[in-house]
Amino acid sequence: MTNSSPNAISSPDALGVGYITSLDVPAPSRPRRLAVLGATGSIGVSSLRVAAEHPDKYAVAALAGATNVTLLAEQAAAFRPPVLAVLTDERADALRKLLPAGYAPDILVGPEGYAALAALPEADVVVSAIVGAAGLLPTLAAVAAGKVVALANKESLVLAGDLIRETARRTGAVILPVDSEHNALFQALGGAGLPDLALVERLVLTASGGPFRTRQTDELAAVTPAMALNHPTWAMGPKISVDSATLMNKGLEVIEACRLYGLPVSMVDVVVHPQSIVHSLAQLHDGSLLAHLGPPDMRVAIAYCLGYPERLPLAVPRVDLVTLGSLTFEAPRHDAFPCLGLARDALAAGASHTVVLNAANEVAVALFLQGSLPFMGIASAIADALAAHAGEALPDADSIMDLDARARRRALETAKRA
Repeated sequence: MTNSSPNAISSPDALGVGYITSLDVPAPSRPRRLAVLGATGSIGVSSLRVAAEHPDKYAVAALAGATNVTLLAEQAAAFRPPVLAVLTDERADALRKLLPAGYAPDILVGPEGYAALAALPEADVVVSAIVGAAGLLPTLAAVAAGKVVALANKESLVLAGDLIRETARRTGAVILPVDSEHNALFQALGGAGLPDLALVERLVLTASGGPFRTRQTDELAAVTPAMALNHPTWAMGPKISVDSATLMNKGLEVIEACRLYGLPVSMVDVVVHPQSIVHSLAQLHDGSLLAHLGPPDMRVAIAYCLGYPERLPLAVPRVDLVTLGSLTFEAPRHDAFPCLGLARDALAAGASHTVVLNAANEVAVALFLQGSLPFMGIASAIADALAAHAGEALPDADSIMDLDARARRRALETAKRA
């Protein structure tokens, strides 16, 4: 079949084009054993809710949290995994004291502990839900071990999409996208994507628009952290909520989509859809639009990944189209939300630029949440970091993490001088 679209990909095997991994996920003969990284965050909590709803299909092999040892202890007591992980020795000691008598799991500590947990032989599926660049090394460890990875940590692909693709081809690991937008595309395209991505003219990611969708640009200077955290449709952690408010979350998702499917940035668009019912769309070269609709509940995407290739029944609210009445779409406002354009520019500039983009954003968001940087200063800090970066080769994970650390230091120093 010939594709006349000017942007179409003609060969799914050229230059890494095509879905990032194979999808050879055999149907299990026993309950799938889950390792959940970021178990105490919103994705981790929802993942365990899905597992609890299907106890005949899932067992929990390992749980990793960072600082919320109280919730981690409650989760561990409920599921009794043999392995846990936390960020520091102090929190490991606190966690031991909270666990019920007679239950003494191994407790791993720090980034090395997270990586070891992600590669556990006992784990069949690794849910990668640690927020930010901190999720990269555990994700790489899971991919290197040939795991099925339910990927909620978009930063892994933002920082190291090519490395993950290369490693997965060598080990047979499988990446299944948990982000609602990428999961929607994954489903709309029939799993791995159409057999020939030449049929795809463009991918369309939807954005809620965040809490400031209708605010005038001059009003955004007065935005406070509390206002940014008040998302109109999704319940998310602080960092992702701020990213949604700036539209950086959507910029990172553009990069993620390009690296999942091996597509150029010109083939991935964003539209604002405040109802958050259409989660994304794929436009084919005959003009067809394949869309995925569902409630704004992350359990839908999570369950699809945990059950793949089976589709599990799920007790989530159903969408009533008559009650909903209408679905609306609008163009993103690049003047008020420049982070989306910065992300696209970084992807076009090269792999090292997306590392700098993410590092500067994480620093700027943290400063904003501390009250040390104004809301519109987030985009300015990222733009300054990208302007100062000349590009460099990133052959391995060590070089990626080194650049990430250097970019963070520069962004922090720049912000302090501002």
